[in-house]
Amino acid sequence: MKTIFKTLIAVAAMTLNAKAQTNWNVDASHSKLGFAVTHMMVSETEGKFKIYEGKVSSPKADVDFSGSTIDFSVDAASIDTDDDKRDGHLKSADFFDVAQFPKITFKSVSMKADGAKNTYKLIGNLTMHGVTRSVTLKAVGAPKIVKDPYGMDRYAFKVTGSINRKDFGLAYNAALEAGGVALSEEVRLDINVEMTKAK
Repeated sequence: MKTIFKTLIAVAAMTLNAKAQTNWNVDASHSKLGFAVTHMMVSETEGKFKIYEGKVSSPKADVDFSGSTIDFSVDAASIDTDDDKRDGHLKSADFFDVAQFPKITFKSVSMKADGAKNTYKLIGNLTMHGVTRSVTLKAVGAPKIVKDPYGMDRYAFKVTGSINRKDFGLAYNAALEAGGVALSEEVRLDINVEMTKAK
């Protein structure tokens, strides 16, 4: 009898946890996966990826996203730096090699409150160019969940951080005649994520 009782409690707990989970879908039409590198030692070149999808699953129903899980998949060939020639080079084997590695993915490992309100330390596994590395990012959430004109609940995050592209095998560079190299190894991430609550 005790075994049956314990089983019923476990099932009830699992059911409550499932109900408490709040799922969100990233709205790519109102989001941006941006990045920037230093070019020629002085200027900054920006770019973005235009095709991607993402999901966020939160253990809570309010704006506390501690403990959430995040899953992103990006079409590497959708890179856009406002220069067709440069984009073609970035898609080649010198950089992303999109023919062999068509997807860039991010899967969170932890998301914990970090200091200021609605601010989180986000740690996850980034896979790019066939290489997976742990990355740590800063995520700052909006003050509240809002309802759009279509009755959908919306929330947004600003995510920032940096990675070293050589860690992922993107080592191409060109030496400058006056010294130094054409491209920085550091890539700064500038990401805006707007998402809608899944029905």
